[in-house]
Amino acid sequence: MTANDDYILEILRDVGLIKPEQIEAAKAAAGGSQHTILDALIEQGVLSKREVLKTVALQLGMEFVALADLEIAPEIIQQVPAGIARRYKVVPVYDSETTLSVALSDPLNLETLDYLRYLLKRNVEGVVAPDEEIGAALDKYYGRAEKSIEDLLQSPRPELDVQLSSSDTADETVATAEDAPIIKLVSLIIIEAQRSRASDIHLEPLESRFRIRYRIDGVLREMEPPPKRLQPAILSRLKLMAGMKLAEKRVPQDGRIQINVAGEDLDLRVSSVPSVHGESIVMRILNKQSLLLGLPKLGLFADDQQVFERLISMPDGILLLTGPTGSGKTTTLYACLNYLNRPDRKIITVEDPVEYRLAGINQVQVREDIGLTFPAVLRSIMRQAPNIIMVGEIRDFETAEIAVTAALTGHLVFSTLHTNDAPSAITRLVDIGVKPFLLASSIRATVAQRLLRVVCDKCAAPYEPTEGEIASLGSAAKQFQDIKLTRGKGCTACSQTGYRGRKGIYEIFIITDEVCEMIYKKCSAVELRTRARELGMRTLRDDGLRKVVSGITTLEEVLSITMGD
Repeated sequence: MTANDDYILEILRDVGLIKPEQIEAAKAAAGGSQHTILDALIEQGVLSKREVLKTVALQLGMEFVALADLEIAPEIIQQVPAGIARRYKVVPVYDSETTLSVALSDPLNLETLDYLRYLLKRNVEGVVAPDEEIGAALDKYYGRAEKSIEDLLQSPRPELDVQLSSSDTADETVATAEDAPIIKLVSLIIIEAQRSRASDIHLEPLESRFRIRYRIDGVLREMEPPPKRLQPAILSRLKLMAGMKLAEKRVPQDGRIQINVAGEDLDLRVSSVPSVHGESIVMRILNKQSLLLGLPKLGLFADDQQVFERLISMPDGILLLTGPTGSGKTTTLYACLNYLNRPDRKIITVEDPVEYRLAGINQVQVREDIGLTFPAVLRSIMRQAPNIIMVGEIRDFETAEIAVTAALTGHLVFSTLHTNDAPSAITRLVDIGVKPFLLASSIRATVAQRLLRVVCDKCAAPYEPTEGEIASLGSAAKQFQDIKLTRGKGCTACSQTGYRGRKGIYEIFIITDEVCEMIYKKCSAVELRTRARELGMRTLRDDGLRKVVSGITTLEEVLSITMGD
């Protein structure tokens, strides 16, 4: 039962559930086995597990609950992430403004409650439930769990094999029998990430444990960690697969892993950074299936799609995509290139790094260490007579100047820039030294984008927004009066989050003649933004709210991602 059997036996004897002679008989029965006295009493039928838990809970002033008779609301389940619930074997059952009550099977396990208070950053109290009911509730509310990592390492699972690229298979031939469990575990980590639709895998050495987290739909979720003792072997295996130097642990390294998982080709972009407790590794999963997305699947409504198709079909000029890291700019750029990729067009890309390999497109990898920089490559490819050029990112004046020159000499140029909104891209380029009259003549449009989580279609249900949510919309609140919106209740398909997948929201800033005049005059980003809105530009929040009304996402998600206008 628990490590506090003596204390529990004392409680049971004090309340009269067992007699001293029964304890002595149980002692004799348990003497030659690994069973405790309490286990022997239960096996002999003197007590039941349920009876023991009820009695101990009563004596400790804790509530005993029958989880099988409860229907716990999704918003309560969401208070404890699946990884934490499974690790500590707890299920949230009640939630008040001040306290979260969780069911656990050992009423004397105060250490677990302390851990939960620290992890959840709120007051947590315990209620008591049988172990088997907690296991059933975890499967019911969080989905059926895979075997533990230790079980997986000890049992043969041929489906854990991943097919590596030819450069990596040589490493497999020299792997010893001792390496097999680590190879299997690394394969499991990658396969589970792919099954979970993760975009990144984070392996983080901490002081007392080795944490693994997946970024799913833009949100980090903690997974069951492997034993800390396996940390060096796992990190070495990943560095070997990524072509990194195994002996070098003092400086950051970059690498790449190309694998096939369940018939699906994946590229993993690997980054290693030394930290206090070991090397932290992050793997960005580049799924080639995302390249097949058409413009509508990116999240563009029909009217925006028509504008977008017109912009990318122009014979020359620059189209800039802006947004923070992880906002989907690269996916949008590749979707545009796929749309334009025809035999009568020559397309060249300059990237750092080349994230996806595209058939029919000339892709150049920047290598700063040998002098192959963005400006150096751009100067060379101009002599290749391309129709369309894609520059991974405009980082400095020299790159921006060549991109502008290419646009002015009859090329269509795609690129990205890190700004918060579309009009700010103009002032950013002016700030780095590009002449305003050159910008006005070359840029056709700037597009800001973000990614919003999409309501899970398996558990979507209508709801009425609260007064607080509507009030936070300001002037846009009137369109939400007396309207029912959609949000997910939480189910196994979406891991109780209510969201599954992501789509983009867009802010398209078209450079009109009037905007050109403002660029000539070096107007500020605020002035450009104000005039653009007067001319009909929809902001990121405006586009997000359209998707809320359409039932694609939730008001809460839009408010958290976009800034007020």
